[in-house]
Amino acid sequence: MAVLITGIGELTTNDEELGTLTDAAIVFDGPTIAWAGPAAAAPDADERVDVEGRAALPGWVDSHTHLVFAGDRTAEFEARMAGQAYSAGGIAVTVEATRAATDAELTANLRRHVTEAARQGTTCLETKTGYGLTVADEARSARIAAAVADEVTFLGAHLVPPGADPESYVDLVCGAMLDTVADSVRWADVFCETGAFDEAQSERVLRAAAQRGLGLRVHGNQLGPGPGVRLAVRLGAASVDHCSHLTEPDIEALASSNTVATLLPACDLSTRQPLAPARRLLDAGATVALATNANPGSSYTTSMSFCVATAVLQMGMSVEEAVRAATLGGARALRRTDVGVLRPGARADLHVLNAPSRTHLAYRPGVPLTWRVWRRGTLVG
Repeated sequence: MAVLITGIGELTTNDEELGTLTDAAIVFDGPTIAWAGPAAAAPDADERVDVEGRAALPGWVDSHTHLVFAGDRTAEFEARMAGQAYSAGGIAVTVEATRAATDAELTANLRRHVTEAARQGTTCLETKTGYGLTVADEARSARIAAAVADEVTFLGAHLVPPGADPESYVDLVCGAMLDTVADSVRWADVFCETGAFDEAQSERVLRAAAQRGLGLRVHGNQLGPGPGVRLAVRLGAASVDHCSHLTEPDIEALASSNTVATLLPACDLSTRQPLAPARRLLDAGATVALATNANPGSSYTTSMSFCVATAVLQMGMSVEEAVRAATLGGARALRRTDVGVLRPGARADLHVLNAPSRTHLAYRPGVPLTWRVWRRGTLVG
């Protein structure tokens, strides 16, 4: 059934030819977009929805989350807000809780968070394993994630489990663990950071994953300067995520590559790390994405709108740049062309704001502006 969404006061398409339209309309044909353009030229459809001058944009593409988990880390957050430094070791608390949870509990928690995100405009979401850290637990995390999320990433190299030998654990990640999860995931990631995995260990993990045909992602340069960006660019990773501590060579490397710099401002605020240098990256010509890093320890939010507002108000991005990074940027970080854009043939994912323009996302920070959300042509919120 064809559905005409008309009366769009401002339509952000992210399409080079269509651009940003006023007094616009869009037509869904089932799960895909059939037409987009001026409302006066819109074709007939089986159903018509008038959004009465509201702004519309592609659904958010959240390209970095960790939502297969159990447990609570409120105490850790409270201690951090009282001055305790953030370190990679807190992950172990969630690992213990996740291992103890049932499949049903993990699935229900994941679905709850994905639904929460969708009601705020997120229509394409990536999530990772990484809170199991045994062959069996990573395998079930991957299986659960694959049944719910749009994109799944293997993150067995999240942390060396307490008591494990680091090199032996890397052997396990590159061997039996990777073999077990490979059919359920599209990507592999590694936490290349002090307290997690060094450059040599990270490279071993990424090369093993590439040999299995998986795309590559890197957690890098979060807690301080390091090899994450350099490694990601050298191995052709789709994205390097965090990027809070970048040198000029790091920025130049990203600008001259196809690796997307995925910035996670909610995490930077929660861990009291420096906000990533978005302006410097954009001015250098790098491709930037924004994502939530939704997880129970360092960034417990599913709000892409919060990330957009933070990027504008505190990171030097324009509203247009931030919205683009949270939609098309995320799509590029996932190497997808069907989401993050509104044009014929793309997925019918539409986020309508209860506001006349996208500028209100930063102009009215903290205000819930999502009015309607369509995902694959179906109204979800």
